[in-house]
Amino acid sequence: MCRGGGRARVLDLAGRAAAAFVLALAALAANGSELRVGFTQDALTLDPGNHRKRETETLIRNIYDGIMTQTAKSEVVPELAESLRQIDALTYEVKLRKGIKFHDGEDMTAEDVKFTFDRLTKDKALGGQTSPRKSLLGPLAETEVVDAHALRFKLKEPWPVFPRMLPVQEIVSKKFVESAGDAALATRANGTGPFKLVEWRKGDSLILERFADYYGGASAIPPAGPAKVDRVIFKIIPENASRVAALLAGEVDIINEVPSHAIATIERSGRARVVKANGTRTFFVALNTTRAPFNDVHVRQAANHAINKKLIIDKLLGGAATPVAGVLSPESFGARKGLREYAYNPERAKQLLAEAGHAQGIDVTLDAEGAFKDVAEAIAAMLTRVGIRTKVQVWEGAVLTPIWRGAKKERDMYLTSWGSGALDPTGIFVPTLKTKDRGNTAGYSNAQVDKLLTAAESELDSGKRADMYHQAEKIVADEAPWIFLWVPQDIYAVSKRLHGWEPGSDGRINLHRAYLDK
Repeated sequence: MCRGGGRARVLDLAGRAAAAFVLALAALAANGSELRVGFTQDALTLDPGNHRKRETETLIRNIYDGIMTQTAKSEVVPELAESLRQIDALTYEVKLRKGIKFHDGEDMTAEDVKFTFDRLTKDKALGGQTSPRKSLLGPLAETEVVDAHALRFKLKEPWPVFPRMLPVQEIVSKKFVESAGDAALATRANGTGPFKLVEWRKGDSLILERFADYYGGASAIPPAGPAKVDRVIFKIIPENASRVAALLAGEVDIINEVPSHAIATIERSGRARVVKANGTRTFFVALNTTRAPFNDVHVRQAANHAINKKLIIDKLLGGAATPVAGVLSPESFGARKGLREYAYNPERAKQLLAEAGHAQGIDVTLDAEGAFKDVAEAIAAMLTRVGIRTKVQVWEGAVLTPIWRGAKKERDMYLTSWGSGALDPTGIFVPTLKTKDRGNTAGYSNAQVDKLLTAAESELDSGKRADMYHQAEKIVADEAPWIFLWVPQDIYAVSKRLHGWEPGSDGRINLHRAYLDK
């Protein structure tokens, strides 16, 4: 009896707490503007230094700022920094803006920035754990304080991509972390961003409120100043249909990862619109260049001419992808026109196949993960029509990836992709097409391409560096170790009462400048 009564009292208290929370939210909504986002995944942590997940980054980036950020068009610009300059091949100097405050009212100084980067790069600096983000800072060896508002970053070797890695490193408070402990940062937050943490209800929602003393954000992305809404709530809604329904019912103002089949419904609703941004992941079919039949460039070129990319994009991807002629996303540094393009031309494909001695056709297998079965089957059907008779074999990713990344290549074709979050060729070109690199599933090897990629890694002249990547991409386009496919777009839908926000290629949802109609 007592046990039951005790349990009842606990449940009653829990119920009252939940009710009080709902009433508090209702009261807040009545007194000011509230923007709600229907989001696919909850954060893994609120610690900016202890994850490698884009969705976690999106949530954190509304609470914390970095010394640099990037615009919707992927330009890297100062944020907490006043300026960033390169002193020599191994040294960058950053000057910080003055008067920036953390959410607890403490001033941000160079010591906080040094503490943040030491925490990211030094072994076991996260309470005995090494940050999973360490590799994102490459050869960064030391962060040195010059004065209260200036620092220098020292590299072990030249690495021109370094500035592009700074927008995804958020600054934490040294005093706060040392006082609360590294473990506390997983659930508590004290940033310099436009919103403060109110409550994180794991698996349900992240509730933020406007930081009145916000310094204004990047001056290169106007308007500056505090956030335009009083509150932001990221509501975690994993199911596609539920996110779309919440948007159309007016329960949320933005949703991410809109399924292509819902686009027309959203556009017809009159309540919301669909917005898109080029993503950062290139899709391709890796052709095993180490053995027949794809050791012959004519067969590889034939395979490229066989694919009607536009038809697949329109019918299976809802038009939400950008075809590519080479390795790089159109948004990437170094991406240029002038590559050899393989127009859909079945007759030319048959001709090339015959020139390779396969007038009667060939039989091959296309490997793919289950999520891409429909696309793989469409590609297989197109290849089969020109004489590259293709069957699809579906695998689990955990099994398939090691098979294709092994040193010995024994299979034919692999529908896969590679992401480049920094939108720099070093993130995709080097691992996938440099001889024997970790993601070179095609087994491709070209000495001139290797030479260009190696030189570009340390070339400090951005124009020369872009030229090197373009030369390498032209060679690769001609030699066709892949069937070049597309970069899918990130698809969002937004309420028609929402203004001041547009998606960027980095996949983040930064809401500092967003506002709602009254």
